[in-house]
Amino acid sequence: MSEEKVIEIYIDGCSLGNPGPSGWACIIKNEKEEKILKGGEPFATNNQMELKAAISALSYFKTPCKIKIYTDSEYVLKGITQWIFKWKKNGFKTKDGKPVKNRELWEELDKLNQFHRVIWNKVPAHSGDFYNEKVDKIAKETAKRWVKK
Repeated sequence: MSEEKVIEIYIDGCSLGNPGPSGWACIIKNEKEEKILKGGEPFATNNQMELKAAISALSYFKTPCKIKIYTDSEYVLKGITQWIFKWKKNGFKTKDGKPVKNRELWEELDKLNQFHRVIWNKVPAHSGDFYNEKVDKIAKETAKRWVKK
């Protein structure tokens, strides 16, 4: 009986100005290679970019996979593992009755999270974790490309 392979993914997003020029990045690791995905927008928030990183990482795989995602974003981690269940029950409203921010991104991430078997892991930001630091640097470099000179 062979053991199922687990894909490890590190994600990060940033916004220079929040909102402002922004970027996201993912490092997808398996036993053979590391694949870097990255992107950005001229005007977005850091939370939007954190969500885009997660969505892009999970969208990369077209068949269901077992995936471990590492993020330093409390927003993404708690959102997808805790808050999403209440949001879906109450029509994506906060406890104050206001619309949940970034609803479309959350709904997309939720679909992908259900398609794959995802284990979400918290990595402390700027704590010296090699891949977390690397993905942070790539996201920042990507955001800088949107800065007007």
